Amino acid sequence: MVRAKKTLEVREGKNGKGVYARVSFDSREYICRFSGPLFSSAGLPTPYDDYYDHYVQIAEDIFMGPSGDIDDFFNHSCNPNAALIVSENIVELIAFRDIEAGEEIVWDYSVTMLNDDWCIPCACGSTNCRGSIREFKYLPVDIQSKYISLGIVPEYVLRGNGMLAEQKK
Repeated sequence: MVRAKKTLEVREGKNGKGVYARVSFDSREYICRFSGPLFSSAGLPTPYDDYYDHYVQIAEDIFMGPSGDIDDFFNHSCNPNAALIVSENIVELIAFRDIEAGEEIVWDYSVTMLNDDWCIPCACGSTNCRGSIREFKYLPVDIQSKYISLGIVPEYVLRGNGMLAEQKK
């Protein structure tokens, strides 16, 4: 995370701590790599608090826990400027549009979720806020299509929602 420490900073924002760009990022540019211990759903904390426990789903039954580093502070937005790219157990955040220096870097948590029971209120404040953060299949179809065309939806999400076969045509 050496590069991340030079190009990113954690500071207070409208929804608590968030990660802000110290430099501009071009669309498709690498921002940082996520790290942290891996857990199965059975290994998640009990009781599990969807709001306060920050675990990122990275495979059908694998979650990445908090790292104690800057990647723990990226917030959700229904109007994101970045996306997680999940390949095996490698999780990287990339810009999917240009990001200006000083802008908060946010991603849509729903893109990686394959868990029908998972739902938390959304407070992102964007003009297109959906009011809740839920599994990918609950996103409006136009947003699903946009994310799929950008190539930011992990295979396990597409497979779990019966969409993988459509993508390979």
